[in-house]
Amino acid sequence: MWKKSKVTDQTAAGQKVNAPERGQWNDKGIRKKSKVPGVMITQFEAELPEGMTTPDFSRKPIAITIQEGKSTAFKAIVVGNPKPTITWTRTNGEIVFHPDTCRQNYSEASHEHTLEFPKVAPEDADTYKCYATNDYGRAVCTAVLNVIEVGFSKAKELQKTYGDDLPDFLRKKLKKCAPKVGAQVQNEPTPEEKVWEILMNAEKKDYERICAEYGITNFRGMLKKLKQMKQEQDVDTAEFVSHIDTLKHIEEDDDEASINLDLELKELNSKIFLYKDGEMVALTKEECDEMKHSLKQVGKKHDSVLYSMDVQGGTVFTADFKVPDVDFAIKLQEVKADERQDALFVCVLTAPLNEIKWFGKNALLSNGEKFEISISEDKLIHKLIVRDCLPLDAGIYAAVAGIKSCNAWLVVEADKEASSKGKKAARKNTIAGLGDDEYLLRTAKEQQEKYQKEMEERLEIAKKAQSERDAAEEATRLEAQAAKKRSAETKAAANAAAKAKKAEEGVDESASFQVGAHVDVEELSEGNEEAGQNSLFMETVEVDKVTSGDSPPRQDKVKGNDHGEETAVKQKGERCGTKEKRPKVKTVDAEDAAVGNDLGEKTAKQKSEKLGKKEIAPKVKFPDEEDPAVGNHHGEETAEQSSEKSGTKENCPKEKIGDVTDTHVESDKGDKEEEEEEVQPPAGKRVRIRQGPLIEETIIDPGVHFLIGLSDCKAIIGEEAELVCKLSSEDCEGIWYKDGGEIKSNEGMTIIKEGSYHKLKLHKVPEEFAGKYKFEADGRKTEALVVVEDPPRFDPEELKTFITPFTVKKGHKATFKISYMGREPVKVQWFLEGEELSDEANIKLETSDGYTRLLLIKLQRKDSGEVKLKLKNEFGIAEALTELIVLDKPTPPMGPVEIVEASSSAIEIKWRPPKDCGGCKIGNYILERQQVGRNTWKKVGLIGPLAKYRDLDVDHGRRYCYRIRVETEMGTSELMETEDIQAGTKAYPGPPSTPKVVSAFKDCINLSWSAPANTGGTNILGYNLEKRKKGSNLWGQVNSPEEMIRAKGFAVKDVVEGMEYEFRVAAINNSGAGEFSTPSEFVFARDPKKPPGKAIDFKVTDSSYTSLCLSWIKPKEIKGVEDEAKGYFVEIRPAENTEWNRCNSNLVTTNFFTVKNMKSMAMYWVRVIAVNDGGEGEPQELNNYILAMPPPVRPRFTDTKIKSFMVVQAGNSARLTMNFEASPWPEVKWLKDDVPVTKTVTISNAEGTSQLLIPSAERSDSGVYTIVVKNIVGQETFSIEIRVTDEPKPPGPVEMEENVPGTVTISWAPSPDEKRDDRLHYMVMKRDSSKRTWNTVADHIFNNKFTACNIMPGREYRFRVYAKNDMGSSKPTESQKWLLPIKKEKFTVNMPRSKSCNLQCPPKFLVPLKMHIAPQGYECYMSCALKGDPTPHVTWLRDNISLNTNTNYYISNTCGVCSLLILRVGSKDTGEYKVVAENPMGRAECSTKLTVRGKYLPEDISTGFGCIEENN
Repeated sequence: MWKKSKVTDQTAAGQKVNAPERGQWNDKGIRKKSKVPGVMITQFEAELPEGMTTPDFSRKPIAITIQEGKSTAFKAIVVGNPKPTITWTRTNGEIVFHPDTCRQNYSEASHEHTLEFPKVAPEDADTYKCYATNDYGRAVCTAVLNVIEVGFSKAKELQKTYGDDLPDFLRKKLKKCAPKVGAQVQNEPTPEEKVWEILMNAEKKDYERICAEYGITNFRGMLKKLKQMKQEQDVDTAEFVSHIDTLKHIEEDDDEASINLDLELKELNSKIFLYKDGEMVALTKEECDEMKHSLKQVGKKHDSVLYSMDVQGGTVFTADFKVPDVDFAIKLQEVKADERQDALFVCVLTAPLNEIKWFGKNALLSNGEKFEISISEDKLIHKLIVRDCLPLDAGIYAAVAGIKSCNAWLVVEADKEASSKGKKAARKNTIAGLGDDEYLLRTAKEQQEKYQKEMEERLEIAKKAQSERDAAEEATRLEAQAAKKRSAETKAAANAAAKAKKAEEGVDESASFQVGAHVDVEELSEGNEEAGQNSLFMETVEVDKVTSGDSPPRQDKVKGNDHGEETAVKQKGERCGTKEKRPKVKTVDAEDAAVGNDLGEKTAKQKSEKLGKKEIAPKVKFPDEEDPAVGNHHGEETAEQSSEKSGTKENCPKEKIGDVTDTHVESDKGDKEEEEEEVQPPAGKRVRIRQGPLIEETIIDPGVHFLIGLSDCKAIIGEEAELVCKLSSEDCEGIWYKDGGEIKSNEGMTIIKEGSYHKLKLHKVPEEFAGKYKFEADGRKTEALVVVEDPPRFDPEELKTFITPFTVKKGHKATFKISYMGREPVKVQWFLEGEELSDEANIKLETSDGYTRLLLIKLQRKDSGEVKLKLKNEFGIAEALTELIVLDKPTPPMGPVEIVEASSSAIEIKWRPPKDCGGCKIGNYILERQQVGRNTWKKVGLIGPLAKYRDLDVDHGRRYCYRIRVETEMGTSELMETEDIQAGTKAYPGPPSTPKVVSAFKDCINLSWSAPANTGGTNILGYNLEKRKKGSNLWGQVNSPEEMIRAKGFAVKDVVEGMEYEFRVAAINNSGAGEFSTPSEFVFARDPKKPPGKAIDFKVTDSSYTSLCLSWIKPKEIKGVEDEAKGYFVEIRPAENTEWNRCNSNLVTTNFFTVKNMKSMAMYWVRVIAVNDGGEGEPQELNNYILAMPPPVRPRFTDTKIKSFMVVQAGNSARLTMNFEASPWPEVKWLKDDVPVTKTVTISNAEGTSQLLIPSAERSDSGVYTIVVKNIVGQETFSIEIRVTDEPKPPGPVEMEENVPGTVTISWAPSPDEKRDDRLHYMVMKRDSSKRTWNTVADHIFNNKFTACNIMPGREYRFRVYAKNDMGSSKPTESQKWLLPIKKEKFTVNMPRSKSCNLQCPPKFLVPLKMHIAPQGYECYMSCALKGDPTPHVTWLRDNISLNTNTNYYISNTCGVCSLLILRVGSKDTGEYKVVAENPMGRAECSTKLTVRGKYLPEDISTGFGCIEENN
């Protein structure tokens, strides 16, 4: 169980600390937080002396949870100057330091302070504090120690749960579970209790396995006792549990084992306990279901343990979890199979296992058409056959045994011939992956023997332990038996005295024979089996003889001892071979049934067999059995079994007895003789009591059986094969069969017996030997299948000759031939360097029965390579490899030539060997030389096999050229000619490295340098060194011109103290001195300096998310202690790292620096180090860590003009962009109507900006959108209303009526969009017959009625109603004509007759178009007047594109006045507008330009319009 402690320290991690602000003084000092969470520091002084620090933890102790009895320790590392002292305390009580319980240590190597607990006890659980104290402060931190107590008391837990109100039924259970005084209490269940717990919840199919494992031989008795125990458990469980669902026993996975069950409890508050081998384990309660509990053991380490679950003290479920101790002796191997071929995977285990799990490509495999899983008889060899392999079957296959696994690849080679022809490959009957079966069998035998040996050792250990337990139990039983015997004798004497007194009073006891019940020995035996409480075996009752007569009733009971013993009632019957039937024996009061002992006795019938009697023991029945008999632990034979052995033919008469409860028999394991006692009852009858000998445990011999069975064997024709099996006995003989017929040793096969091994050897196996073989011994048999195969193979002698490399000269031929064996048809394939060969001009292939030949003609050097012969038939594949080497002349040497030396006295060159030496070793290189300017070549001759040459016969300044050839036994190669090489060229060396100042003193400066990379082709002879004073332009040589410096360093002594110098150096070779190096740094001629001190006033001047600006003051110079600083290094350290990183590689001479490339919002520690010639000073750190962020700024929106209202047309995208500034980076949220926006809205946040995007707006997206920008300083919000709408639909039909003279009331049906758009309104326009134009009479009407005034009689009126919203207007709904008739007098007009005239004319513009400049979003109206007869056709164009069909423009032509109306001008409307009028008489044009305000106005504005007329 858990024993936790409370955390009482206020400075623990995650808790608030009520401490003063940083820098605030209180009575105890300045309290401040450490950079390590959970550590509180108290500073004793307001200002610390320079170099002094308060204590702090660089590593604090952590909380620990550990099991009782284990060892653990708290560890801490502290820093501070002066060095702090460490003390430990605990919240409850004081720490008692003792080497065995608790000790405090310190490690000099790791600087760790530890508080160790060698053996944790439950009372150690507490909250511990660690104090680090020095003269200037104190640091404190806490750590909790939780202890898990080993063992668990169910009674204690129940009493803790219920307190004093413990229910009665639980009190009984607690009394039942309470240990006896003096008895030893064991947490772990005994083996006998454990096996019953396992059987209680095991499946029936596992009973036999469990009994065999735990040595149970009385199977029938086990079943009856198990039935009774289950009934008792059901009664206990029913008090708390309604029912149990989904009960799943141990389920194992690769790394997990689990037990699952669902309980429906009657009381929700019922306690549930889980145990592992009697110890309670942690219980997890899943949140998904209050009534579901689960116990899981996760991890790769599995235990063989017994798990059980109790509810309120009653056992509900028990499971035995045992992971098989097995591994793979032979693991799976990779298998390569051809398409449509079978593949075989084989593995061998170290211990027998009924089955293992096979997985193919992570899927569990099972027996079927595709996969065949087989197991050998000894259960060690497991096989998986993949039938009809296809390319899709390729992958990883795995075998899992317990918690061990192995895997291997299956590679399927596609049949290229079939796929190229577009056909499916033919099914193959061969199996890929067949290995050495003998090796598998041999390995299996070794593992079987090893396993048997281990089992025997375990059995010996178990027997030894059992014998020790039996001895202890026997000692206890004997002690209890002696005490009981004394008690029985005392009671018998008292009963005899009482009966004698009653007999004197003349009590008639004859009626006692009339009451009773039959006691059947057989039924009693069965009853005892059912009633056994602590034993696995039956007890027996032996009835010797009962004399007839009267007997008074007896009230005393015969009881067994505390260890399961019973007293068998022996009824004596008539002996001496009488054949008369005895009367039925009855008892009046048999209140207690006899209780059996632990050692077992034989029944009355067994006794009759030994005595040779022909009588049958009477059946004895007891009417009242309050205490059922208890069986023993060692097994007994029943009375029926004894009768069968005796062969008695006489039935004993049934007799009546008054009371036999005083008659008892006690068994003693050490007694070998029968003892008789006679008890004289008052009626004068004698009852003999017999104590029989103990019967030893009977072990059932399973007989001869197979330890290793036969395994299937695949034999090759002409070779040997062997079948092997192993019996459990060496003395048993057996018979071999083939296909049902018995076989004997002959010329082809031999039968061998070696101890318990039986072998059948097959010599030079022919095809006739294929079949099913069987070995039978003592009624047991094992079978195996022998498959005879004839795969292709080679003769070993010919194969040895074939694989020898074949060497041939260029242009010659090569022949490869070999014979083979194997069942036809055999496919023969020849390969050269992996490429298959076929009959060609230079290649000849010959194949006949058992013979193949390859002939290669006119071979070239390129034909060299590996030659492979591949034979294939239905049984397998055979391959033979050899090497073909074609000899030829070598190729020329490879250039370019490298000049090693080109001096006045020698030329040394080297080159690379030829790319191909022709298959032979290089014998020599042949060299020729020519002096440039001459025509002859001088033969140098053979120079050996090394690819280099040194020519000493050269003249200074001459140039030479060389020819090089390669010579082998096959000939000489072509030549390689070098470039011209000059002897003694003046090649000066390059500059050496910059001189480095090793050390500087007032009278000497030590320098060093490195040799130049370019030596000029010759060796470096020495160096010249020069110096120069600071401020001077003159260089002076340090060494004398006659004496060069041989070494790569020099001590310059010609210096003046206090002066500053720089140096340079030049290298010298045979040609002379080369270039000087770059000058060194200036160095003072003075003694070494002291390192500088710490920088002063180190602080942060500015910061951002990626950079940090620092500044400081130059450290003070203290003569003789700290010298002046020459420069500075700045270092940073991320909070999660322990290493400092230098920000500048070169010294910073200024007193400020900017650190860049920092991680945003990361935590850094920063320090600066002053440096001079004396080295680095002590670093100066900032007091606190720095966050990579700008100075805090409250969020603020930077846009000066932000729209608060936005109209979006449905279907279009809506985009809102908000710019802001804030530091640190704020959290940005978008809300719609005070609710977070949905997932359909896209939010994009970047530095200083946030964008909301609605890809396709719908009316439901309308609302008030609010952006909330919040950081640690504050927050800012802004709201924008977005209205998503569309062009409204026109209103319904228009009706008119006259309510008042001179007016007309117009009404219309509402637009369908009125309900969806609260900003929709209406506009009414009017036209009368006198004006012919439409005029707006009302706008922004939010109802469906309007009354028009000034309606004149006699005029026709028409009305149009428009629906309008933020997007524009709908199409109009027009009314009918409205006319008020007028009464007029008749008026006659006499019109003069007019003369006809021709008025036809071409179009002509009377009023041209004018130029327009319109503001964006406003209306624009263009008009012009024209004439023409017939009436011309008018076309409006913008940028030469017709607008007559564009619905965005309203075009009208009334009585020669052409107009164009643009409701809302946009930037897209900018351009040139043109009116074209046409009729049969001609054509006219008029144009203008429209400019939207804010756009660029062209220079030719004045000429932006004009008219053109064309006449036909």
